[in-house]
Amino acid sequence: MDWILPPGVSSYAGDIDRIYYLILVITGIAFVVVEAALVVFLVKYRKRPGRKAHYTHGSMKAEVIWTAVPAVVVVMIGILSGGVWNSIKGRDSVPKDSYPIGVHAAQFEWNVTYPGPDGVLGNADDFTRRNQLHVPANRPIAISLTAEEVIHSFFIPAFRVKQDAVPGREIVVWFEVTQPGDYELACAELCGLGHYRMKAAVTVHTAEDFARWLAAEAETVAVRQ
Repeated sequence: MDWILPPGVSSYAGDIDRIYYLILVITGIAFVVVEAALVVFLVKYRKRPGRKAHYTHGSMKAEVIWTAVPAVVVVMIGILSGGVWNSIKGRDSVPKDSYPIGVHAAQFEWNVTYPGPDGVLGNADDFTRRNQLHVPANRPIAISLTAEEVIHSFFIPAFRVKQDAVPGREIVVWFEVTQPGDYELACAELCGLGHYRMKAAVTVHTAEDFARWLAAEAETVAVRQ
């Protein structure tokens, strides 16, 4: 069903898609049933010559049914999605060997900071690129999200990643991409007049290509210094 969502290329895209389509089917069925019932009631209980429109003033049985059924469905969805949520958003969900990258959102750009040769963020050998996110395939990536002035939202549809960046907070979101290629990072939160142009190019390299790109960028930074 790629006409609804772009092909998923992250390690947990399949799990998210299964929950998404489950909810889509349930809400789709509910929509059809409710609209069909509305049409039936409009016709069946309408005003006719010699008869007023029929009004029903409450039904305990109907209220119990339309309260209990949605409650059971919501609990079921919660149980089915709980494990997936915990594996992606849980307190200890970020893999220990994740490659760290810092992303600072500001009106209207993404400033991406990469660790230098030591592989650790926050040191003097770090370097920053504007609106360019480069990551290796088949390795967990831990993005440390921060925001400058308003709430932004880090959204890469193909990775099934969406996380708000909130001023004053550092929020870590992780993913592991399974397929090299070119993708797009967009802001999914209305953040001002330039919101529509707040996007960045995402390049997923093979491990070897990423190592070469990283070495070349680090060398460029060293030369400038």
